[in-house]
Amino acid sequence: MARTNSSSGRALLALVAGLLAGCVGVQYNGQPEPVATRPSQPVLKAIALDRSLEERILALDPDRVTPQDIRDTLSKAPAPRIILLHGGVYPVHLAMTSFAHFLMGMGYPEARIKHPGDDRWSHSPYEPSERVAGMVAWFYEQEGLRPMLIGHSQGGMQAIKVLHDLAGTFTPSLPVWNPMTEKPEARTTILDPILGRDLPVVGTRVSYTSAVGAGGPSGVLPNQWSVITRIREIPDTTVQFDGFFIGIDWFAMTFTVAGVPRFVSTSGKVEVRNVVLPAGYLHVSVPTTHHLPGNAEWRRFIEDYRPTGEHPDEATMPGSYSDNILYAAENWYMIRRHWVLELQRLVRARRALPAAN
Repeated sequence: MARTNSSSGRALLALVAGLLAGCVGVQYNGQPEPVATRPSQPVLKAIALDRSLEERILALDPDRVTPQDIRDTLSKAPAPRIILLHGGVYPVHLAMTSFAHFLMGMGYPEARIKHPGDDRWSHSPYEPSERVAGMVAWFYEQEGLRPMLIGHSQGGMQAIKVLHDLAGTFTPSLPVWNPMTEKPEARTTILDPILGRDLPVVGTRVSYTSAVGAGGPSGVLPNQWSVITRIREIPDTTVQFDGFFIGIDWFAMTFTVAGVPRFVSTSGKVEVRNVVLPAGYLHVSVPTTHHLPGNAEWRRFIEDYRPTGEHPDEATMPGSYSDNILYAAENWYMIRRHWVLELQRLVRARRALPAAN
């Protein structure tokens, strides 16, 4: 079939704008919270998982997560917090709102996508990145699972900047940021829920990071100055990083596949994937995917999808370019994978706890 952006597809982002409401970042310039919000009891003990559910979690293959696995096992357990980071030009945040609805349509819990303080779906790239870094630490301490970062356009640059914040690239310490009060706390460490010891915010890791369309002219904006020279360097503060390019992207200034500088792990310890999406994809609307789970053929393609390398097989792609199905399938595969890996890490830590007297 011809790979075109259909007239309905070209209007998709405008349709999303008519259906979904967006939020902007909350600014705060006050004093830190005087009282920290450490969990009142060990998180590992507080999470409700019975023995049979733990056994099912440990039996899962993170590289082969089926719809039945989600329905019968993952949906009954906690999920890692997903922090969505949208682009910088209004109303492109609606594309990331669409992606949030895609995730929910595939079975990811809404409560682990929405911001708990004000129910926004995604964060602005104009919010201080160190605030998001402090929030990553807070979520990990409170929930026991390392969060994920998903960024689009300037939001992709912001995701990479957060990784550098967590690595101490810009400053040696950062305060914990409480997303419920939207204020920093008077501490720079958390209680690692897995290891049971203090962990600085600088040094905390996320489980998975995805960035699409990061780079280009927006790097000259003041909020990106500190990271623009490091935009392809991925520090050790994420377990896996997937960097998505569009074959021809006027916004990110990538015009030929061969000429695109690839993302690299600065230490060689991070699993880094570079993925080139078809040139027919549009930078502004690539996360617009909320419509995919409702189409039985497209949903089946996404559920069965397995990443094949740097260049996804366009010949097998259903729908048109404007459906963004390869971007959705690549991300959903990795989100499921790290959902399982984080839960297995948590279960093993629970089982290593000393028996109660």
